Amino acid sequence: MSATVATIVWIVGFVLLTVTVTGLSGRVNWSAPIALVVVGAGTSFVPGVPDITIDPEAILYGVLPPLLFAAAIQTSFRDVRARRDSILALSVGLVVFTAFVAGVATWLLVPGLGLAAAVAFGAVIAPTDAVAVSSVTGSTSLPRRLVTILQGESLLNDASALVTLNAAIAATVTVLNPGLVVGEFALEIVVGVGVGLLVGWLVSLVRRQLRAPVLDTSLSLITPYLAFIAAQLLFGSGVLAVVIAGLLLGYRSPTVQSAEARVAERINWRTIEYLLENAVFLFIGLSLRHIVVAAWDHGPGLWGTIAACLGILLSLVVARVVWVFALTLVYRHGPRFIRARSWSWRNAAGVSAAGIRGVVTLVAAFLLPDIPQRPFLQFLAFVVVLGTLLEGLALAPILRMLKLPPPNIAQELAERGNLLAEVRSAGEAELDRVVAENDPDEVVDHLRRVAQFHGAVDAMPVEPEVEHPTTAYRRLRMAMIQAERAAVLDARRENRYQEPAVLAVLASIDAEETALRMGEK
Repeated sequence: MSATVATIVWIVGFVLLTVTVTGLSGRVNWSAPIALVVVGAGTSFVPGVPDITIDPEAILYGVLPPLLFAAAIQTSFRDVRARRDSILALSVGLVVFTAFVAGVATWLLVPGLGLAAAVAFGAVIAPTDAVAVSSVTGSTSLPRRLVTILQGESLLNDASALVTLNAAIAATVTVLNPGLVVGEFALEIVVGVGVGLLVGWLVSLVRRQLRAPVLDTSLSLITPYLAFIAAQLLFGSGVLAVVIAGLLLGYRSPTVQSAEARVAERINWRTIEYLLENAVFLFIGLSLRHIVVAAWDHGPGLWGTIAACLGILLSLVVARVVWVFALTLVYRHGPRFIRARSWSWRNAAGVSAAGIRGVVTLVAAFLLPDIPQRPFLQFLAFVVVLGTLLEGLALAPILRMLKLPPPNIAQELAERGNLLAEVRSAGEAELDRVVAENDPDEVVDHLRRVAQFHGAVDAMPVEPEVEHPTTAYRRLRMAMIQAERAAVLDARRENRYQEPAVLAVLASIDAEETALRMGEK
């Protein structure tokens, strides 16, 4: 077997193992990242499995941009803009504060480590993970504001962490100039935001001219790399450029993309996000043997290692709690315009508990300077990710215990009904305008009856304890669709119709089912 074929076989096996472990862990309600790390670590000791080494540039340029873009296009630009003060306080202020607190703790606990290198490691473990946080907030009924703040923080804090990391690495080889650091920090942010806006605007212009969803999807796949590489070449934050471009394109998608292109993009990026996020955890597990051996050779011994792991994890918890509750004090007792945007102590506790680390921490650990303690620091980064993932298992129960007020579902349904009423009115008015004398009366009457039916349903009062008519319609129609699809498949097995007819009817059924499922979200 040639080297190329062997590589392909390993990649196929890698993806199969990722999908299998993730699927099985979901069935038994286990944490998929933890299960993947454990399976990967066990597999690394199987004879014949090669030693896995991570190329940081391959992860930084190949994996990180699509992961961030996938999360960004699913995040509301309007909500992030509305909560920008809280999000910036966490994604910038908290990251820098955590980098210094965790850095000092690392400096005290790891023998022979310089302060600048320790702060660089603090920047590595400072940012929370967008995908991990979203998976928890999506499965728990939380106030919309809290969800937006946590998602926005985890999207934007990667840029702050990498900028802080670069500054700390520079300080390990030269005397640090605070003014220069601030200038570089500002330059990276300004260039990153500018490139992200420019790329989002240019892609929007091109999308308006595209008619084939496959072309739109192809453009979407290269967009995160375009934003990331362009920003990096201009000495800006590639991470920030990708996030800004994703937020802008997600916001503008209804005006620049066809419905078919939007559905295809959403499904494609969900698939990419799933594969990359989970594959990275499996990859880390496979490389764990190499990391542990190297860490043992360069570490402070068993008890020193245990003390370092516990102390650094504790420093992360303390830094987040102190910053969030100090910010809450400012919100509640500061100037009037700040008090108007304050949150409750229970919200502060919920934000404090959501400190899950993930892929960015694992990637950034391989960007640390080449110092004797580097293998041990990479091992500590792995421990931090695993420890916070275990902490994340308790996040949902903690949030439920805080009894945070759930979203006002009745109000949201009422707003949806009011908006739909405006939409139906606009549709009926357009029907009156475009209908021609030779249009079949049966078709026009049917369209009017459908609009009137939906209008009557949308106008019905919302009762939280009673199933809404729209929900009942969706449930009953989904049951009908399953029966219709079964009938088509029965006809295919009996060979009563040619395949083009079968495929066309299946596509029609699939399109309606997709529309109904999209309406559930």
